[in-house]
Amino acid sequence: MPARQKKIIFCVAGLLSLACALGTAAAVGTQLWVKGTILCKTGALLVNATGQELRKFVGDIQYGLFRGQRVRQCGLGGRPLHFSFFPDLLKTIPASIHVSVILFCTVLIIFALVAAGFFMFNAFGSPYETLHGPVGLYLWSFIACSCGCLIMILFSSEVKIHHLSEKIANFKEGSFTFKTQSEQFADSFWIILVCSLGHFLNALLIRFAGFQFPFSKPKDSGTVTGAADLMY
Repeated sequence: MPARQKKIIFCVAGLLSLACALGTAAAVGTQLWVKGTILCKTGALLVNATGQELRKFVGDIQYGLFRGQRVRQCGLGGRPLHFSFFPDLLKTIPASIHVSVILFCTVLIIFALVAAGFFMFNAFGSPYETLHGPVGLYLWSFIACSCGCLIMILFSSEVKIHHLSEKIANFKEGSFTFKTQSEQFADSFWIILVCSLGHFLNALLIRFAGFQFPFSKPKDSGTVTGAADLMY
């Protein structure tokens, strides 16, 4: 492939990595990771609410990695409550998983920026071997993509397996019990997915530029020729 086309591919990959880094940083700071509704189970049972009456006991909840908001509905109107994970909910949530998600988000941002820098260096500079060359680009893209996948797996397990929404909804609730009625992942979670796919696409762009994947062995022409000589 001509050198100009390789520069264009590396520029596109570098801009994509930079966009992924900025997108991840923006996603980490928002509270748009999970949106859902919570039912005041105790209040609904007290009045034996059914059908349309249940709407008076259904509140909203949304949260991210650091903060969130819930609207408490127990038949007397909505009462919004803002909360933060640190230090308010630290003893209630699975702290080790939550901190791991934040840590991998930080690693994802760092390696996305590193990948963007090395892509640009390979486009406009004279690339070195290993860390600056194609092998290094594969390495940075693989690490960033792996971190994105780990973020989604860990956060999904925290929400679905450890019932994070219910733990938040029942935080400091003595007489009322809340149950998650519905929940769905919001924009910031899907931004992480898009960033992971972006880094995977970068690896394909490197391959498209004419560089082999790491650890792939080229065909040994000498061995093939020797075998052909033995046949004749």
